[in-house]
Amino acid sequence: MEPLMLDQFDRPLHDLRISVTDRCNFRCTYCMPSEIFGRDYAFLPREQLLSFEEVTRLARIFHAHGVRKFRLTGGEPMMRKDIERLIGMLAAIPEVEIALTTNGSFPVERVQSLRNAGLDRMTVSLDSLDDAIFKAMNDVDFPVERVLEWIDASASAGFGPVKINAVIKRGVNEHGILPLARYFKARGHIVRFIEYMDVGATNGWRMDDVVSSREVIEMINAELPIEPADPNYFGEVAQRWRYVDGGGEVGVISSVTQAFCRTCTRARLSAEGRLFTCLFAVGGFDFRSMLRNGADDDEISAALGKVWGKRADRYSEIRTEATARRPKIEMSYIGG
Repeated sequence: MEPLMLDQFDRPLHDLRISVTDRCNFRCTYCMPSEIFGRDYAFLPREQLLSFEEVTRLARIFHAHGVRKFRLTGGEPMMRKDIERLIGMLAAIPEVEIALTTNGSFPVERVQSLRNAGLDRMTVSLDSLDDAIFKAMNDVDFPVERVLEWIDASASAGFGPVKINAVIKRGVNEHGILPLARYFKARGHIVRFIEYMDVGATNGWRMDDVVSSREVIEMINAELPIEPADPNYFGEVAQRWRYVDGGGEVGVISSVTQAFCRTCTRARLSAEGRLFTCLFAVGGFDFRSMLRNGADDDEISAALGKVWGKRADRYSEIRTEATARRPKIEMSYIGG
């Protein structure tokens, strides 16, 4: 293994989030609002996307520098044709965990094919159990029931506990926090409540729309007593809380009100091969050009070392109303 890479704040690189497509079949208002990402929106042409072979080559180089977790994202990663083939290629890399984040809107038969390909972890986005609210948030009239079927199929295929991500926006779905906690506690899954973030420049973010993680924890604890739990590993995004009665756990992701920049060990690879060292970045390093212009693995490895070594991102620690309005890459482009 190559020497451990550290950035300007001595943060190692441990997780790589790989966007395999910028397309999604939902138009969630906090991510891909339909007034921006409508019928005429120009998504990336296929030839600009990294091939599975190019993704795997980069993944092996990242692995040599200490990355032990690959998370496939989008857009919606299940919209990339033959995603199971990429999972199988990544699974051949030793000592890695392969996870996928999906909206769970696809035929449930795909769950077992993902498992068979070598997927280790399943995360499903579900912002409310209320059908009307969920349909309004996904903006394509997709029902909750279908997502719950995907989650049940994931548990049956051996992905349990499934992690469920719920973005909470004030005035929209905060009344669904307890129903989500109750429902998935009873089924042994883990809900992670995510503060509504100012990712990109299209979702109309305002601080007033943020329901803080502290509010979420207080709301849950009032009915279902919880206590803090230790992180599973250094740099874990979610703050873990376990139910006092032993009935599992719940998590909160507090990028707005309790910044975790100082322990961030994640990098993000866009579908067209640009590396972003922060979710709130403006630009990324172009690895696709290196891949397609004949660079060897040592050259790519050296470039990665330079990019990570210069990393000084800490957006959430310095966020103000002014920084929140600056241009940033869209979450749908590099994954959440």
